[in-house]
Amino acid sequence: MLFGSIEYLNLLPFQVFLKKYLKNSPSYQSLVYKRDVPSKINIVFANRRVNAAFISSVKSKGCRCTNLGIIAKRDVKSVFVIEGIDKKDSASASSNQLAKILGLSGEVIIGDRALKYYLNGGEGIDLARAWYDKHGLPFVFARLCYNKYGQEIKKLADKFIKSKIKIPQYILKKEAKKRSITVKELLWYLNYIYYDMDYSSKKSLKIFLRGVKR
Repeated sequence: MLFGSIEYLNLLPFQVFLKKYLKNSPSYQSLVYKRDVPSKINIVFANRRVNAAFISSVKSKGCRCTNLGIIAKRDVKSVFVIEGIDKKDSASASSNQLAKILGLSGEVIIGDRALKYYLNGGEGIDLARAWYDKHGLPFVFARLCYNKYGQEIKKLADKFIKSKIKIPQYILKKEAKKRSITVKELLWYLNYIYYDMDYSSKKSLKIFLRGVKR
């Protein structure tokens, strides 16, 4: 199975889940990751060069998707618009569109770079918070969708949603060091992310995708 995965910290719990729960299964033995930024994962998924992927929510309309997403209830702490010259983040798809729909100008930054910017005292408008303030709903940044192995991927997504994932200390330390942050900051950040596409998330996604048309 070829799996496209966003290379940001927000998918660490899912990656730990795959390693723990599937390591002895034929599916895990044949699993091949392609990790990259959201905009590039969107392309390889659309070109069917991977069987399943977390793709940007703005690209998910018409795709076969699971109930698994990357979602922020209010703040997200890793997607900002910074005051200054208008500039899109080339790694992004949904966040660029979100800033446009919200009528916000400035530079869009996302992912681990944006998280590090915030932790170092940088200021900006948190796009998930701006969306929540306007609609009272969470924002869906990405969804797990598939081109192949649909039943297997859906079962995997459902199992992950129902699981309580404990990330081992050695992984926490490794991932924190890679990003030059502390383990405490890493865990603090993950508290802002959830993955279950519940009713409010699905409602929010519909509103967002309607706005993209304009």
